[in-house]
Amino acid sequence: MNEKTTFNFLNILPDRFCYLQSDKKINLNFNYEVGQHLDSLNNVVVYYNGGVDNSSGRNTSSDNYNIGIKYQCVEFVKRYYYEHLNHKMPDAYGHAKDFYDKDLSDGELNKKRNLVQYKNGSKSKPKPDDLVVFSGSTFNKYGHVAIVSSVDDDEIEIIQQNPGPFGKSRDKIKLKSIDGLWTLDNDRLLGWLRKE
Repeated sequence: MNEKTTFNFLNILPDRFCYLQSDKKINLNFNYEVGQHLDSLNNVVVYYNGGVDNSSGRNTSSDNYNIGIKYQCVEFVKRYYYEHLNHKMPDAYGHAKDFYDKDLSDGELNKKRNLVQYKNGSKSKPKPDDLVVFSGSTFNKYGHVAIVSSVDDDEIEIIQQNPGPFGKSRDKIKLKSIDGLWTLDNDRLLGWLRKE
């Protein structure tokens, strides 16, 4: 590397670093393009979103049902429930963490989503097609939602959209049964919702 190249690189590095740190809306993973097909479950596609706050416009169905902001996690789970389970949620808006109502008892109907809600630590074991809800975090105050794609004796697999620029569309979470209660081993996981 010559002196001129080193000088130019060092000159732009601080600006580029500050820009990357302050804006989660850009695509940091150059292996994918925003909107690229990554995965699918039951013919419902998972798309790449870039940064967790990226917004690519609203997705609505042909009958004007609000599915969500394109390529966000909420858009995938609502599209999955709409296309695969023929389910429209009465409250078509809200952040991911808002899908879980902390005031409900285990196994009670969540009227905003028209789904039965189970807390993490439920008598009911998660099932495929359940919608899991995560609380917010330091880097994502809106929370996260995903779909249970498979369940084994000691873990579940989820499929998700928008887990971050380097996150994977599929992830596994340990499942435990303690004193007859099913618990998913993730401190941010609030519970799961189910169409019954």
